[in-house]
Amino acid sequence: MKAEDIYKQWLDDPNIDEETKEELRAIAGDPAQIEDRFYQELEFGTAGLRGVIGAGTNRMNRYTVSKATKGLADYINGVEGGAERGVAIAYDSRHMSPEFADIAASVLNAQGIKAYVFESLRPTPELSFTVRELKCIAGINITASHNPAEYNGYKVYWEDGAQVTPPHDTGIMDCVNAVTNLTSIPVMDKDEAVEKGLYIELGKEMDDKYIEAILALITEEEIIEEVADKLNIVYTPLHGTGITVVPGALEDAGFKNIHIVKEQQVPDGDFPTVSYPNPEVQEAFDLADALSKEVDADIALATDPDADRIGVHVKDKDGNYHALDGNLIGALLCEYVLSTSAAHGGIHEDGYVVRSIVSGRMVDAICESYGVELIEVLTGFKNIGKTILEHEEKGEGTFLFGFEESYGYLEADYARDKDACGTALLLCEMAAYYKSFGLTLWEAVLALYEKYGVFKEKTISVTKKGKSGIEEIKADMEALRSNPPTNIGGYDVVSILDYNDPETTGLPKSNVLMFNLDNGWIAVRPSGTEPKIKYYIGVKAPSEATALAMIEDIKKGLGC
Repeated sequence: MKAEDIYKQWLDDPNIDEETKEELRAIAGDPAQIEDRFYQELEFGTAGLRGVIGAGTNRMNRYTVSKATKGLADYINGVEGGAERGVAIAYDSRHMSPEFADIAASVLNAQGIKAYVFESLRPTPELSFTVRELKCIAGINITASHNPAEYNGYKVYWEDGAQVTPPHDTGIMDCVNAVTNLTSIPVMDKDEAVEKGLYIELGKEMDDKYIEAILALITEEEIIEEVADKLNIVYTPLHGTGITVVPGALEDAGFKNIHIVKEQQVPDGDFPTVSYPNPEVQEAFDLADALSKEVDADIALATDPDADRIGVHVKDKDGNYHALDGNLIGALLCEYVLSTSAAHGGIHEDGYVVRSIVSGRMVDAICESYGVELIEVLTGFKNIGKTILEHEEKGEGTFLFGFEESYGYLEADYARDKDACGTALLLCEMAAYYKSFGLTLWEAVLALYEKYGVFKEKTISVTKKGKSGIEEIKADMEALRSNPPTNIGGYDVVSILDYNDPETTGLPKSNVLMFNLDNGWIAVRPSGTEPKIKYYIGVKAPSEATALAMIEDIKKGLGC
């Protein structure tokens, strides 16, 4: 059907609430808006749903959330004992997050499935931990991560605590697609669900268990105690869920000088102090940097709204602050985890580290130095979780560390998604460790360059919104496949990997192209969560200046 016809159906449907109809009536004279809201149904992909909040089939609203949940419920009810094991539900500080969580619970309850729902907003990694702790069959997290304020999303987790992967992802998608009527999905009243034991509220008891799990990862308690009075920490949750865990966990670990950015500590779906609540961008750190200078902070941390990603700024010996990109953070953490493991009884002989295909290669050199296996997976932290599960099922391998360049990290397997809360603790422990030797974290970065060489990376995202944007991104990828470049920015392409060909890559099919250069690489892929095409550039050079110059040459060669 045409978008205009579906739009009229919604206006005439007695099951559509009046508030939604009012929003739709307001765009009656705007064909472009009607087209954008109704030209497709918001796609339930392998990571769930994500989209702009609003009325329409191509928006995040009570009807699209109900449809997704009904499909998930149908899949769960096809698993023996799934309904009794139940689903854990968490949500972040975004607009409509609590409402969407309640809608999801009411649909599950109507299908006889238990819902364990957090009493208020909680971080994504705590949801992952909770699924495992309660032995739930699945989990739902209402969040759009670091997207702009107008977005929300719906992530689905499976019983191992990771976001769903094959065969469950495609099985759930099939069930969701089989739900054809968005507006008449059965729900159960919350009071009735509580009375029947189908709605269970989660709170402090689960928080304490999660915090206990991340505190157990500390290896240098004595050093933390030694420098606790001297180490200054600045933290901002960027109006998100990190405020519920990070400050308390740092205090429990023994850190004393924790300075929270007051303007950003209250959860707020408008994210009023930033245009984009993303710890990857400088704007997110402006207030934290100002506070850092005021209190002479050694380290400043920012977590995104659902607290699965974390950004870091560190002070050098001259008092200047440096932003670390996602790959540098990953390299620092990996070196610290492996070196401290070696110092405390040795690294597990079967230990392994996991990174995504678009993440920095310094970690490869670090793993080689310590004799640790490095495993490469497709983009998406769920693939790191899947790798942990596969090793677990085989009864082999010890997971040591995993990361993605997009500021996501995990140490140990207490959770199966990236964890900014546990990483905040690890980063502060690492800062304390180096401070005990009179060193800053920036000096630790320079030591990595000295030991392994200068690795530099750059990610470029080109936004192409709407239906036409999707078509442009598709055309860009097709053009690169049909007529691949042999030289980019003056650097010869020595080989090409097309991840659409699993036989060549050894990984599942994915819409990614990798161009390998003599001392670098370029990956191109459409974003899985935003209307963007992304270019990843990585180089290795004898100096930082040379590395940066190489990246600029490659950017020009790409036309970015």
